[in-house]
Amino acid sequence: MDRTTRHAASARPSNAVARDSSVDAVRVGLLVVVFALHAMMVGVSLGPDGPVLENALEGRPWFAAVSWVVQIMPLFFIAGGFSSLHHWRSMRARGASSTDYVRARLERLVRPAIVLVAVVAAALVALSLAGLPAEMVATAGFRIGQPLWFLGVYLATSALVPLMVRAHERARVLTPVALLAGVVAVDVLRFSTGLDGIGFLNLLLVWLLVQQLGFHLADGALDRLAPSALWSIALGALALLAVLTATTPYSADMYENLNPPTVCLVVLGVAQLALFQLARPRIRAWVERADASRPISAVGERAMTVYLWHMPVLVGLAGALLVANAAFGLALPEPMSADWWATRPLWLSAAAAVVVAVTLVFARFERARRRAPELAAGAAPVSAPAPVRRRTVALDAVCGVAGVAVVLVTGFGPVQAAIALVLLTISLCGSARLGALLTRGATVVAGTTATARATATARTQRRSRRNGIAMASHAATTA
Repeated sequence: MDRTTRHAASARPSNAVARDSSVDAVRVGLLVVVFALHAMMVGVSLGPDGPVLENALEGRPWFAAVSWVVQIMPLFFIAGGFSSLHHWRSMRARGASSTDYVRARLERLVRPAIVLVAVVAAALVALSLAGLPAEMVATAGFRIGQPLWFLGVYLATSALVPLMVRAHERARVLTPVALLAGVVAVDVLRFSTGLDGIGFLNLLLVWLLVQQLGFHLADGALDRLAPSALWSIALGALALLAVLTATTPYSADMYENLNPPTVCLVVLGVAQLALFQLARPRIRAWVERADASRPISAVGERAMTVYLWHMPVLVGLAGALLVANAAFGLALPEPMSADWWATRPLWLSAAAAVVVAVTLVFARFERARRRAPELAAGAAPVSAPAPVRRRTVALDAVCGVAGVAVVLVTGFGPVQAAIALVLLTISLCGSARLGALLTRGATVVAGTTATARATATARTQRRSRRNGIAMASHAATTA
């Protein structure tokens, strides 16, 4: 390293956010896997009763084995935990509070969601008014809404990052052990009672636990392990997963273990973590050799936009295929047929091109706009006590999760979309700021009303005095 390079390195701020090219690269790779898998799930054909939109991979006996490879959500949350820990520590080192961190995450995640809900709801209403069958509109809304579970859970886990980092720093082993005990307890209750609804408690517990694995990755705990130890961890986790799925009620399909989440995803996440740690040096070397850091960064900055909009694009293209079939007789091969497989490369290429175009249009909403400091979105008054600020930002996070849950569970109908947009707007702007604006507005209205009343009273008094003077003058003249 020459003198100039050493000086530049020493001049970097010590509290800058740590970046790792292997983590950035794998996050982009995982996003590509999600897109490709969802694109392959799109099945468009004509049945005896008309057009059919279906999941082409659902119910295929071979997909359970494939799911062990393409179920990458655990590694997604591990990478998210890695980045979140470094981001929060960097902000904390600059004097930011936990509420500042949560507000920043809410703004980054909620803004593109608001645009998605508004555009999709308007488009579905327009299709209904145009005469599209209600059942088909509902199916389109359901398919578009399915991936939103990730946004809701990611909002929740991101809002809890400061708390979970504190737990990680104070009890590195006990924290994941306690979370694992909670995950197992939920699974046992679910299977013993037959109430699947209990399993949805693991929507938080499972992904918080997997996020903790990302904290350990970020802290360098795995850097001290030899490759042989990492291979043992990975193979041991996969063996345990095989035993769990073969001898217990857990499904061998890792996507069935996603809804609701089970301990199987945690075990799979441990295997993915160990394998990723083994591959990190090669991934870093590839990024440097291919000079891929810039495109990786470009995609990473738009990752949530890509994730949110890829499914509307796929559903829209599926509808376009049905229109082309009706208008021009375009063939719609049966899913899994030889003709269907032959058309997949063209389908994937066309879908990727449209996703890129749509991302370029909507990615601007993923970044916060510059605003005056006193009007920073969601900023609580400086004089507000810290507990009050924490409560308001907690309410903002709950509103964000609830807004996503509304359309995820009930669909994109006009009423549901309106409710979701109100909740998401509260989350984005901040309940504290909205409350301050409402209070200020009420004060202005009250002041205006009081001024108007005072003016009217003064006018009445002046009118009375003028009348009294006129009457006295008239009396004097008469006398």
